Amino acid sequence: MTMPSSRSHQQRRQLYQRKKKALLAQPPTPHVLRLRLLVILGVFLLGLLGLTSRLVYLQVVDYERLGAIAQSQHQVTLRPYIPRRTIVDRNNNILALDRIAYTLYAHPIGFRLPKELEENLPEAIAPTDLPKAVAHYLAPVLGDITPDDLESQLRQQRSGILLRPSLDQAKVDEIRRLRIDGLELIERYGRFYPQGSAAAEITGYVQADEHIGQAGIELSQESQIQREPISLALRRNARGAILPGDLQAEAMKYDDWELQLSLDLPLQEAARNAMQKQMAAYKAKRGIVIVMDARNGEILSLVTEPSYDPNNYAQVTPENYDVFKNWAVADLYEPGSTFKPINIALALDAGVISPSTVVNDTGTIQVGPHRMKNYNGAGNGLIDVAHVLRVSSNVGMIRLMQNLPQNDYYDRLQSLKLTELTGIDLPGEVAGSIKSREKFTSSPVEAAVNSFGQGFTLTPIKLVQLHGAFANGGTLVRPHLVRGLFDSQGQAQNVTPKAVIPRNPQQLPTQAEPEADNQIFSPETAQTVLEMMETVVTDGSGEKSKIAGYRIGGKTGTAQKAQNGRYIPGSYITSFVSIFPVDEPRYVILAAADEPTEPNSFGGTVAAPVVHDVIQALILREKIPPSEAIAIPQSNASDDSGNE
Repeated sequence: MTMPSSRSHQQRRQLYQRKKKALLAQPPTPHVLRLRLLVILGVFLLGLLGLTSRLVYLQVVDYERLGAIAQSQHQVTLRPYIPRRTIVDRNNNILALDRIAYTLYAHPIGFRLPKELEENLPEAIAPTDLPKAVAHYLAPVLGDITPDDLESQLRQQRSGILLRPSLDQAKVDEIRRLRIDGLELIERYGRFYPQGSAAAEITGYVQADEHIGQAGIELSQESQIQREPISLALRRNARGAILPGDLQAEAMKYDDWELQLSLDLPLQEAARNAMQKQMAAYKAKRGIVIVMDARNGEILSLVTEPSYDPNNYAQVTPENYDVFKNWAVADLYEPGSTFKPINIALALDAGVISPSTVVNDTGTIQVGPHRMKNYNGAGNGLIDVAHVLRVSSNVGMIRLMQNLPQNDYYDRLQSLKLTELTGIDLPGEVAGSIKSREKFTSSPVEAAVNSFGQGFTLTPIKLVQLHGAFANGGTLVRPHLVRGLFDSQGQAQNVTPKAVIPRNPQQLPTQAEPEADNQIFSPETAQTVLEMMETVVTDGSGEKSKIAGYRIGGKTGTAQKAQNGRYIPGSYITSFVSIFPVDEPRYVILAAADEPTEPNSFGGTVAAPVVHDVIQALILREKIPPSEAIAIPQSNASDDSGNE
């Protein structure tokens, strides 16, 4: 087969190129021109149609979404911080308020001292030991911590150590003058408690970072204290700056309401001082004082010791976390002899005894398989009901209550609502406990131990509520601290509660409004028992609460503590509960000291003197006149003036 030569191939290619040029050189025919124009016009119309449909979609169909996006680029929503409402006592002394404060953090990894501080370090501190060096300079500024304790804190971690949740401007200025790298001050609104620890067990505290109540009234009344948040919709320019014309003066306004408590701050301080003195003298583990107005349940004072400073709650060490627990409402104990007046009232109302009933106090008594005795084992012979109470006879109480059938006794104990909350407006309240009916009635032992205040438990605030019935004609009133919200003109205000804590009234009545089932004693019985309690003060173990010219009723108690169903040897709660004044009963005062360890530690020696001091403060605060003329002792010294 013969292959074409390369020359013939080149000739054919040249021929093709000449024909192509000739064809292109010819002018297009009219038909071709029209076709080209139609194609171009069609492409143009298609493009115009697509653009128009897109514009219609953007401007009509997707208008709302795109408008919102455009609006958001020029508008911003701000939620400014709104201060919490101020808390005040009954006389408008400030207990808690919001103010500009500073949180102090330490970052040891970044510690560095300025040259002048480094040069002035004591020889015992190496400049390279930065935690020790920083503690040396910072502790005196903080003022409430030693350099050694602060150094221990600074060695806990490398960064982010919270040293103080709230510092005032003066301390901040001092810290800034130190110019120590690694100390961080964050400006914010902070909760400030100008009274320090004076009312910490009542106010509680607010967590610094979340600004939410964590204890006390700050927690239980969160919905009342926290104002409604404000949202501001503002515009901004192309650079992101807020347009000032949009911010109206009224937009940042909020109410001036304050939460008022029934607490009397000077009385609170007097009660704390009295308890601290007795705790120190008798080396007690902890103490409590409660003062309640029995007419309406208002709490005038509630002290638990030891306490803490809510401004520096973060400084409380783990082993001392119990200070955050308000044992007035959150701890159960056996009330002991302070419950004897209540048992006597139950028996009197049942009609099984009368004030003239006489029992034989032999010092000991056999009840079932158990032999029970008075605290000292000694008998008092034939004694009436008032005498039983005055000498706090256990045997006498057992014999008195044996007149009351056990089923009836149990029903009457239940009528006291021992297993129900008092409803006090503090968080963490627990209900008392009592044996089941079956167990209580199956053996005479249960009724016997209950007769002198053991075998069941209640809280201190429950005991105060029960004794309040002796001061108001036999009625249970609800203990409370919150009076309500008041504006700057003193007018009561209301907010809708958010159900943070139940039983949270907005405004409480000035007088008790008892329900029928809150009448636990007859008025006659309440008065009779109160007069018996007066003899405990005039002639019995409550003598250390006596004040010349004033009629005071009371009952001491020295109750053995129990744990896991067994009594703890040598472990007691000494207490004294008082009604004052007897002739016009109004106030209930309870003082209790837990585990005093000094000799002669009893309710009459440890707690009664506290009540004495509290009543003296009450007399001064409320200007209470004496019940009777006060005899002024005659002096034996010679009178040089010659006057008779």
